[in-house]
Amino acid sequence: MFLQIDGTLIVQVVNFVLFIILLDIVFLKPVGAAIAKRRAYIDGLKRDVEAAETEIKAAHGTAEGRRAAARREAEAEITKARAAAQTEALDLLAGYQSRATTIVEQAHEEVRREIVSVRASEPQVVESIAQSMLDRAIGPEAVA
Repeated sequence: MFLQIDGTLIVQVVNFVLFIILLDIVFLKPVGAAIAKRRAYIDGLKRDVEAAETEIKAAHGTAEGRRAAARREAEAEITKARAAAQTEALDLLAGYQSRATTIVEQAHEEVRREIVSVRASEPQVVESIAQSMLDRAIGPEAVA
């Protein structure tokens, strides 16, 4: 059995070549272009995701830095406020101690004046008490 080359073989080869050319034009090139386009789209999305992740990391780092700076600033403000409150409390305490000292000194002065006043009238009081006791003992009519 030998291979016979006749017209049908040539027609079949031409038919096959035309089929491959048509298949390439109608199916393979559009599908290849669609695949390439989709791959480019996916690669673009991948780059966008990587860029977004980089931005997120940078924003997170910036936020942490700001949060730490705000924490330090708040602690400094709290320390200043505590110091100011302590100073104000000491000032108030000194003022109230001064008032208390003044009130105590005034009370001592008033008591001293009352003692002087009472001592000045002491002989009259003793005389009056003695007279009352004498009147009780002997009667008011016997003394007169």
